[in-house]
Amino acid sequence: MPRQQQPATRPVRRRSYDQFCATARALDSVGDRWTLLIVRELLAGPRRYTDLHADLPGVSTDVLASRLRDMEQNGLATRRRLPPPAAASVYELTERGHGLMPVLAALAEWGAPALAERRPTDAVRAHWFALPLLRALDGPAYEGVVEVQLDEGEFHVRAGAAEDGAAVYGDGPADRADARIALDVEVCLELAQGGLTLAEAVGDGRVEVSGDGPLAAALRGD
Repeated sequence: MPRQQQPATRPVRRRSYDQFCATARALDSVGDRWTLLIVRELLAGPRRYTDLHADLPGVSTDVLASRLRDMEQNGLATRRRLPPPAAASVYELTERGHGLMPVLAALAEWGAPALAERRPTDAVRAHWFALPLLRALDGPAYEGVVEVQLDEGEFHVRAGAAEDGAAVYGDGPADRADARIALDVEVCLELAQGGLTLAEAVGDGRVEVSGDGPLAAALRGD
């Protein structure tokens, strides 16, 4: 009896708005829940899956794995194996993925007023304040690595022009910081919303600056 031929498997069609519109096409790639927050985490540089899961409280392992696969297929992220002794796989943004940084910065600025009150269920990570703070560090006098101390923890940001693909912030202390600042979350949010300038915050003592280099001097207004 001849073997019955199985029908060819049709490729699964990805969800799409099916609109010839740049906004719709962008949302086809990054409109799913969690995708832009994964991009936020990868702006810090290559991250292991376990690190991403730890810093995205509330995401399931299945959803995180699915979003990362979608990001790879859409050319937003790549996965590579680190050489020994690390011997671990990491995810990192492509140049196209890094192109979402101004999108996230704009969303952070737009969403900052909604942080007037912290809800009891809200998780927090210090480095989540990196993108809002970068708005206050946008200026020709500010270029270099700034280590930031909040009550919630430490992170560092790269102020000024950075090469495409460079990490714009990182969790924890910097290997080499050009300046260090200490402030609280309330001041950070005021800076993000533009209601307070960095010079004003330094002048009234709400931001403490330390360091001896040109960036520290510029932050102090020397």
